Amino acid sequence: MYYNDNTVVFFNGEWVKAKDLMVSPYVQVMHYGSGVFEGIRSYATPDGTRVFKSKEHYERLLFSAEKMYLKVNYTAEEFTQLTYQLLEKNNLSNAYIRPLIFAGANMSLTPAEEVHVMLCAWEWGKYLGSKMLDVMTSSYQRPNPKSCHVEAKVTGHYVNSILATTEAKNKGFDEALLLDANGNVAEGPGANFFFEKDEVLYTSPLGNILPGITRATMFELCHELGFKLVEKYFTPEEVRGADSAFFTGTAAEVAGIASLDKVPFKLKWEDSLGYILQAKYTRRVAFNEYGNFSLV
Repeated sequence: MYYNDNTVVFFNGEWVKAKDLMVSPYVQVMHYGSGVFEGIRSYATPDGTRVFKSKEHYERLLFSAEKMYLKVNYTAEEFTQLTYQLLEKNNLSNAYIRPLIFAGANMSLTPAEEVHVMLCAWEWGKYLGSKMLDVMTSSYQRPNPKSCHVEAKVTGHYVNSILATTEAKNKGFDEALLLDANGNVAEGPGANFFFEKDEVLYTSPLGNILPGITRATMFELCHELGFKLVEKYFTPEEVRGADSAFFTGTAAEVAGIASLDKVPFKLKWEDSLGYILQAKYTRRVAFNEYGNFSLV
């Protein structure tokens, strides 16, 4: 699914075949989850392939690397140039791009001196699909921000996401909604969360969530459209039976939610603010709105 015999990846300064890539079995990321990554999308536009918000993604990648004591000698601009080369070498336009920076061989619980850098890409549809989602409140909480850097996109954090999504699917739901340590709604396993009530959109504030690039784009679009958007803490009880809700993320894009804990939202998706934002986002990433693209 992710690569074939001809797929090329960028690894430690070289272009190599994905099938030939080898790393030490003692890399710290494999044993302790010490790595950081990004999820980025490129789109075929009327003027060629464009990577959406490359600068913002790579700046967050470098921020995450710094938080995890991973030393990197690339700038966001250099990563962007490499990304366009990656897409060209693999003949990709509508693609999902995965940069990964990970700690090398080191079995101690200290930062590794050896650091690896990889860029890969593949064709990937919307992560959560296109149908309306039935979501459950997870029994798992998001990591406490005093226990780790929740604002960094760290590989090890996603064990929490795997557990939450697996629990939800095993119980017949499409996805999970996780709370923070105080019982307030945080986010989905791989996406930020918004809900609508009385023509106002609400989302969780920063502090217990990953500051999503798509989440930030929703703020931009709401400002452009004149939609009222409020950051506040709220409980699942406040969400159940509201007017509408949706997830946002680079992989998921904008994904409508049908129900929370089997309680349906009141509005048809087509009548919600989320539906308008979904359509606006699709146009933003796939057409000529250059203000949000990194053009190289």
